[in-house]
Amino acid sequence: MVELELEQYRRERGFAAALVTALTFFAFLIHGYHPYAEDGGIYLPEIKRLLDPGLYSFGAEFVVGHLRYSVFASLMAGLVRESRLNLEVVLLLVHLASFWVTLFAAWLLAARCYTSREARGGAVALLAVWLTIPIAGTSLMLMDPYVTARSISTPCALLALVGALQFLLPRSEMEGEPGERRRGLALCCGALVGAGLMHPLMGAYAVGSVLLLCAVLSTNRLVRVWWTVGLGLTAVAAAAGVQLASPVESAEYQRVMLTRSYWFLSQWHWYELVGLVAPLMILGVVARGRGRGVDAARVGLARVAMVSGVTAIVVATLFAREGAAVHQVARLQPLRNFQLVYVVMILFVGAALGERVLRRPAWRWVAAFSMLAVVTLLINRATFPASKHLELPDSLTWNAGDGGNRWETAFLWIRKNTPKDAVFAMDANYSVIDGEDAQGFRAIAERSSLPDYSKDGGTASNKPALTEEWSQGISLQTGLGRESDAGRFAALKSIGATWVVLERKAATGFGCAYENDAVKVCRLP
Repeated sequence: MVELELEQYRRERGFAAALVTALTFFAFLIHGYHPYAEDGGIYLPEIKRLLDPGLYSFGAEFVVGHLRYSVFASLMAGLVRESRLNLEVVLLLVHLASFWVTLFAAWLLAARCYTSREARGGAVALLAVWLTIPIAGTSLMLMDPYVTARSISTPCALLALVGALQFLLPRSEMEGEPGERRRGLALCCGALVGAGLMHPLMGAYAVGSVLLLCAVLSTNRLVRVWWTVGLGLTAVAAAAGVQLASPVESAEYQRVMLTRSYWFLSQWHWYELVGLVAPLMILGVVARGRGRGVDAARVGLARVAMVSGVTAIVVATLFAREGAAVHQVARLQPLRNFQLVYVVMILFVGAALGERVLRRPAWRWVAAFSMLAVVTLLINRATFPASKHLELPDSLTWNAGDGGNRWETAFLWIRKNTPKDAVFAMDANYSVIDGEDAQGFRAIAERSSLPDYSKDGGTASNKPALTEEWSQGISLQTGLGRESDAGRFAALKSIGATWVVLERKAATGFGCAYENDAVKVCRLP
């Protein structure tokens, strides 16, 4: 019997690996790749500084220590050194690997919840199509079209749930053997350690999810109920303790912190609030099951996701408020825990689609997922309209530099033609200018710059010591394109800037060493 189970297990695992490999490249083509954009532009400079300590001599505090206690930047730098590949190639390989492991972990979760290939395939295929879906109003995507610490912590969190299910709910005689259960426990613990090392906050949320899973799958009803309630109350009590122990915040820091609207439910749009409630309603339908036999894992995961989501909402409502005296809990962003809620919800919706609607006819699968993929592709193109859809390393493209983002082109010119110790100023809101596509200046140009509103504002919100420096930089750079040259010179020279990046339409008499149809790069006299 065990030999038969082992043979079936190998066949199914081989099918899963082939499907996930195909879906990984499918997802890569749909979602695009923008290594320097948005949060990618925050993580990359720290990696580059580890590889070349001479970079970012000015304003290094906005570059290093973005994610405290994380080994992500050190790991990426180590991979570059050991592999002898350039950083851009390493990041691309890590990005593809993170997609693959995430989808494979999703298949393993689906295999715990469903017996048919149609259900499992539908679950993973829908996740592949929706892999970069926004998580309500958290300013977080399920997975990013670039590499960050979450690119590794997310698949680790899913693998931790897979290992926990293997330990708690062995599906067969083979998995019921002590060695197999120990392997499940080892996978769970190892994955949790990996998640914590990459992204401590998301790792902590993963630990909470595993503990909840242990509670809801207990065979003892009292343990099931009271351990679940106890974990929820513990989370609320911990949040209260963090809030009470937090130091008093300065009025200046509070002004900085309030620029992060996604921290506060009261500042969310109605459709973002729907993004919190709707997944919980879908999961509620599954969670009402009896939780026996093959349904136990499915019902258990649904209940874990529901309790996690509701607890996060309670904590955010009670403690992450604009008018609170301190905002330490808001900085922890408890609603990021909805990443798990979204993954589980998507798996269940995809499984129902595959098992009940698409079934076996191949044309239904092709038609359904082609339509979903086209919609996702159009959304992703609208998000980065001025950039190439796949921003691959120059060493992997024969026409590198053609047809790309004009701001990126200027930033690349800066990297090649300006001194390493140059300090650049640009409009505080440059990343939201039409055509810029939130491409990170420091990550591309490899030069120091004064702080910007968007990403450096997030850093300052999490590091109160940077409040004054960030506020000064924003004050000096806001509306920079409309200033006179005399105003620019007086403001920027005093803070140490030596170059300025302006939109092409901005009037200036400064000597501009580079100009294209969107932007110009000028040296301060």
